[in-house]
Amino acid sequence: MLLSALILITAFLLNLFLPWWSIAIPGLILGYYFNEQALPSFAWGFLALFLLWGGQSLYIHIANEAILSTRIAEMLSIGSPLLVVLITGVIGGLVSGLATLTGSLVRETPRKFE
Repeated sequence: MLLSALILITAFLLNLFLPWWSIAIPGLILGYYFNEQALPSFAWGFLALFLLWGGQSLYIHIANEAILSTRIAEMLSIGSPLLVVLITGVIGGLVSGLATLTGSLVRETPRKFE
């Protein structure tokens, strides 16, 4: 739970100043630091960014009366503007989940210096 909260907060702060892919940075670093098993690492990283990006896109959807998400849904031939909100959350969750998994697996990799 702490891992997910830290990823969410740091990804939010990094997104204010850096490009979208900066959400992977906290996942990599915190996944390495917390060194959980593979599945929990992915799950906590996914949950953090799914909530962050899904929540932000839902806020934008509600704040502008669904104008933006409706246009994106029409452009992509998706049908429902709420599906755009869901897809946004899933993409963010996958990026962060895979980054957290990578950080965790790097820590577990045996190192041999000969």
